[in-house]
Amino acid sequence: MSPPPSPPAPAAAQDPSSLPDSRYAVMRLVITLALMTVGSSGMYVIAVVLSAVQAEFGVSRADASLPYTFLMIGFGIGGVMMGRLADRFGVMVPLLIGGVGLGLGFALAAMSSNVWMFSLVHGLLIGFLGSAATFAPLLADTSLWFVRRRGFAVAVCASGNYLGGAIWPPIVQHFVETVGWRQTYLGLGLFSFVAMTALALLMRKRPPVAVAAAVGNSGIAATVSSMPFGLTVGKAQLLLCVAGVACCVAMAMPQVHIVSYCTDLGYGAARGAEMLSLMLACGVVSRLVSGAICDRIGGLRTLMLGSVLQGIALLLFLPFDGLVSLYLIAALFGLFQGGLVPAYAIIVREYFEPAEAGARVGTVIMATLLGMALGGWMSGKVFDLTGSYHAAFLNGIAWNLLNFSIAFFLLWRVRKMARGTPTGQPA
Repeated sequence: MSPPPSPPAPAAAQDPSSLPDSRYAVMRLVITLALMTVGSSGMYVIAVVLSAVQAEFGVSRADASLPYTFLMIGFGIGGVMMGRLADRFGVMVPLLIGGVGLGLGFALAAMSSNVWMFSLVHGLLIGFLGSAATFAPLLADTSLWFVRRRGFAVAVCASGNYLGGAIWPPIVQHFVETVGWRQTYLGLGLFSFVAMTALALLMRKRPPVAVAAAVGNSGIAATVSSMPFGLTVGKAQLLLCVAGVACCVAMAMPQVHIVSYCTDLGYGAARGAEMLSLMLACGVVSRLVSGAICDRIGGLRTLMLGSVLQGIALLLFLPFDGLVSLYLIAALFGLFQGGLVPAYAIIVREYFEPAEAGARVGTVIMATLLGMALGGWMSGKVFDLTGSYHAAFLNGIAWNLLNFSIAFFLLWRVRKMARGTPTGQPA
């Protein structure tokens, strides 16, 4: 009787490109960066066309901010659905859906006859089906392809969101001034569909299974506990979600309204678009640096540091409104706040069960996006009530203090536990 056949060699042994940290993984990270840059276009285009849309539809500043609010809500909720699709079928499937969503969404938005249709298209197509496919699923996919320096790789991936913010505003502003916002939207729809579907086809390979078993070997301290921060899992998750909403309400004020703010000050929309581009270009640097910092001091301390710095930048908007001052403050704001959102993913990885990381990261990221949605609308509403953005900046500072308070409270609990709690608790 012949001996039983030996089991097949692992896929990673047959195909070196399936190994984590391989050259293919690095190439895939570059493609991911490009996909996120294209997919994030909807977030920043609306900030550039806000004044033009308000004038054409004859609505208030708060109502003109609704498309951004709807988009961010759709972005957050859609990320959960797209993440589940990626888990089941691979990341290529949600990316293909996202390409169709963005292409169709920009085209229908260009044909909108009122602000409500314009807003719904942004929420359902550009946000829920389009941009959502290029954030949470790509962050999760990247984390599965890297073991060493996973935090830095995720930061590179997340930088695509801000790289899009650096690239799109000046391009969109140029075409809005030359051909109008409707023709600009049609061009964006065609480009987004072609670019995303072509890049998505390069992401067919599924993540190596071996990486899933290597969770905890990435250099991030494994401080997982059944009682994160000494709290129940539900309370810990809720506090992180509230912190995510708070920091992003504050973050949305300059990002969504800087173009309109410059227009109101008499500097023109083009100057505001340049400031937004500068802000988000500096945000790319911030995310990369923060990713490296997270690997050294942990997510909570990185979150606290970013919260303090973001608050300082918001305060600087109050006394200074000169053109040169605003360029400088916009750059500082980008440098200070870019690492806040990626820090939440690292915090979840450090303090929650690895098997639950995908769902919990998705939930916290959804909270940050809802914060951006709320902050964009709220700042416009405060402007309508007061006739000035001064109060809107104060509102952002108040929300930022809430974010800092939660981060400080969680870090205080971690330190207290480290001084005298049973072994196995986060240190």
